[in-house]
Amino acid sequence: MQTSQFTDLDETGKVVLDNIYNQSDPRAYFSTLQELDYCIPGLAKPVFRRIIDVYRKTRGKRAVRLVDVGCSYGVNSAMVRHDKDMDDLFRAYAGPTAGGFQRSELVARDHRLFDGDATDHDMTVIGMDAAPRAVGYGKDAGLLDRTIAADLETSRLGDDDRAGLAGTDLVISTGCVGYVSEKTLCQIADASEGRAWMAHFVLRMFPYDKVRAALAERGYVTARGSHTYRQRRFASAEEKAEVMNRLVALGIDPSGRESEGWLHADLYVSRPVEDSRKLSCRDLLPA
Repeated sequence: MQTSQFTDLDETGKVVLDNIYNQSDPRAYFSTLQELDYCIPGLAKPVFRRIIDVYRKTRGKRAVRLVDVGCSYGVNSAMVRHDKDMDDLFRAYAGPTAGGFQRSELVARDHRLFDGDATDHDMTVIGMDAAPRAVGYGKDAGLLDRTIAADLETSRLGDDDRAGLAGTDLVISTGCVGYVSEKTLCQIADASEGRAWMAHFVLRMFPYDKVRAALAERGYVTARGSHTYRQRRFASAEEKAEVMNRLVALGIDPSGRESEGWLHADLYVSRPVEDSRKLSCRDLLPA
């Protein structure tokens, strides 16, 4: 279990890490999350890649427009479009040489790191997050093609952002659902005219029923993956106890998962009903 550095819990029962999510660059984010063995973007990467491949075959198109909700500094773009892994990113931003850069120097280094090495040249990534400095860094560093810095839980999409989401092919997230809800995801679905596929990794402590129901009203079918994915280690004994209590209250058994010291997420895939009839969720995911 981690040190007393991680003490305060938010209203969901998770440790408060607000200080890392909206910095001018990602170094504090990766340095902190490395201590907690944060790993879910790496586990999500082959799932997203498989879904993108199947989507292209199903829709008969190569160019895809991906929206990453809760994108922070562009982590999933680095993983999916540039084929990086978490160790690459921890070395880049939490390694011994990272601390000596000014922000402008770090941005320039990132362009050298990412420019020209994209393994998927037919992917456009739109980053959405309520943290403007984080998405700003992702845009400046070349990881995000377009950004939407907005809290859609409390506001509506502006005309420009709504237009920018038209033609969205896939909407993804790796941990923001629970802090964002159907209020956010349905605005994105509506902007995409109900055609986008969705793949969200959702911590088991956050019920997905309202999202599923709201998307069903828009013609979506949602399936849950057959197993769970580690997100990170618990930051403290207090966080573990609080999360396990919440799971039990929801009728979810934490044995063998959260009881072993890790936050676990379920995968939910939502597709328009006509697409779900062509291919089952089980066939959509990697073995």
